Amino acid sequence: MFSTVLIANRGEIALRVARTCREMGIRTVAVYSTADRDSAVVHFADEAVHIGPPAARASYLHIPSVVEAALRTGAEAIHPGYGFLSEDPDFAEVCEANGLTFVGPPAQVMERLGDKAMARRLMAEAGLPVLPGSTGAVTGPAEAREVAEKVGYPVILKAVAGGGGRGMAVVRDGDRLAHAFQETRAHARAVFGDDRLYLERYVDDARHIEVQVLCDRHGNAIHLGERDCSVQRRHQKLIEESPAPNLPPGLRDRICAAAVRGALAVGYTGAGTFEFVLAPDGAFHLMEVNCRLQVEHPVTEMVTGIDLVREQLLVAAGRHLAFRQEDVVFRGAAVEARVNAEDPAREFVPTPGQLTEFTPPGGQFVRVDTHARTGWTVGPDYDSLLAKTIAWAPDRERAIARLDRALAEFRIDGPGVHTTTEYLRHTLADHRYRAGRHTTGLVAEMAAEAATV
Repeated sequence: MFSTVLIANRGEIALRVARTCREMGIRTVAVYSTADRDSAVVHFADEAVHIGPPAARASYLHIPSVVEAALRTGAEAIHPGYGFLSEDPDFAEVCEANGLTFVGPPAQVMERLGDKAMARRLMAEAGLPVLPGSTGAVTGPAEAREVAEKVGYPVILKAVAGGGGRGMAVVRDGDRLAHAFQETRAHARAVFGDDRLYLERYVDDARHIEVQVLCDRHGNAIHLGERDCSVQRRHQKLIEESPAPNLPPGLRDRICAAAVRGALAVGYTGAGTFEFVLAPDGAFHLMEVNCRLQVEHPVTEMVTGIDLVREQLLVAAGRHLAFRQEDVVFRGAAVEARVNAEDPAREFVPTPGQLTEFTPPGGQFVRVDTHARTGWTVGPDYDSLLAKTIAWAPDRERAIARLDRALAEFRIDGPGVHTTTEYLRHTLADHRYRAGRHTTGLVAEMAAEAATV
C-alpha cells in the first residue's frame, strides 16, 4: 500500500478522501489555492502545498503544479477526487511518466470513455443499448438536422467532452436546431475547450438510473447496485438515492449486468459509474460513463457498507477485489441531498459570502460530508456545494423522513448567503417523489405548478 497520497482536489471530497487515508494509515498531502489557504483539508492533512491563485486553471487544473507538489512531498499516488483533473487522460499519463500512481482507470480507457461519442460506439459494440443518434460528432447544423429527422424529435445535443450536466440542449423541433447547435457549440468550446457535439434522441418523462461498478487490474468486475438521480435542475443532480424506487428486480438485474459487461469490455479499473436513461416503457439506454468517484457515492456506501475510496486505493495499489458479486449485501435505503449556496427563487444563482453560522445536523444514521464551518467564506471561484446530507433507514419512507428532519436541523446563515435547504425539503415532500414516481422533469413540473398559484 502507498505510504503517501496527494489529494488533487478541494472542498468536501478532499476531506473525505483524506479521512479514509488516515484510517488506512496513509500519510496525506493536500494542495490548495490562495482562496483555500484556511480550508478544512489543509488543517486535516499531514502536509499542505500551495499551488497557485484562486483561478482553477492556475491551481487545481494546473498539472505541472500538482505533479511538482507530489514529487516534492514524496507522494507515491495521486487521488483526483471528482471534477477538476479526475477524468483528464493527459493528467493520468503525466502521473505515470513521473512514477506516480493515478488513482483511477488507465489514461487510454479515460480517453475512450471521456469522448462521449466514442463511448457510445464502444458500448454499442459491447451489446449495451444506446439511444438512436449520431455515430460520432456532427459536423454542423445541416448534419444535425439530417440525424434529428432520422431519429425523430425531441433530440438532445451534447458536448463530446462534456460532463457535470453542462454542454447540453434539448431541441423539440427543427426550427430551433440551428440556433441551439451554435449556442451549445460555443458553450462547449468555452467550458471544455472542445466544441464537438453529438446528437441523440431525447426521452421525455425518463428516469436517470446509474450503476456503481468496481473493477481491479486482474479482470474482476462487480457492481454495487444502482442509484436513482432523477431529481435534477439543468441536468445537474439535487437528490440521489439507492436503491432506485419502483424498479422491478428483473430490470434492476439487467441494468446492473449491462454496466459490468461494459466495464469488462473496455478494461476498466477502479470505481466508475454507468449512467442510463430509463424510459416510461421500461426500456433503458446508456447515456455515458463517468471514470471517477461520483458526488453521490455516499448512498452506495450507506447501503453496502463498502468504503469506495478505500477500494479505489486498494485497486490502484494492484490488489485483487476483496469480494465477489455474491458477497455484496444491500441493506435498507439511503437518500442524499446536495445543500448548495444558491438561491432557488432566482433560478439557483450562486450566493457567495461569509458564513456567520454553520451547524450541521446529527442523529443516528445521518452522514454530512462537508468542508464548511462557521466563519468560512463561500467564494465565487468554485462550485457552490456546501454539504451533502445523507440519511439511511431500513426502508425508503423512513430514510426520506430522516433526511427531511436532518435538513430542518441544518443552521446556515451569512450576509447574502442563500441555500437550497428548504427547496430540498419541499421536493422531498412532493407527492410524486414520495411515491417514487418522479422523473427528470420533476423540478420543471414543480416550477410550473408554483407559477400558477
